[in-house]
Amino acid sequence: MSLIRDYSETINSRIQRDPAFAQALLDEAVSLFLNGEPETARLILRELINATIGFEELAVATSKPSKSLHRMLSAKGNPTMDNLTLIFNILRKILKVDIKVYSVSCL
Repeated sequence: MSLIRDYSETINSRIQRDPAFAQALLDEAVSLFLNGEPETARLILRELINATIGFEELAVATSKPSKSLHRMLSAKGNPTMDNLTLIFNILRKILKVDIKVYSVSCL
């Protein structure tokens, strides 16, 4: 019996049982996008989608092919702002959160 578990299984399981964790991941994805780390943000969004709505259902909700959504949210993906907005809004509704952004001064 293996003691090692795939990290995706661990993340998916936690997202499904802990709404606060899922919300924190969405918050982190937004922060990463706005602070210049889009690759990591896309991968977090991918995990959230896999554990919540799934890519097939997201394809229906966005009227975009599932394969296109997979490519958009890969590490080297290049989604448009319109597509990102659509994805964030769908996740926001599923997780029952509102996204508010605040700026703070850097010293």
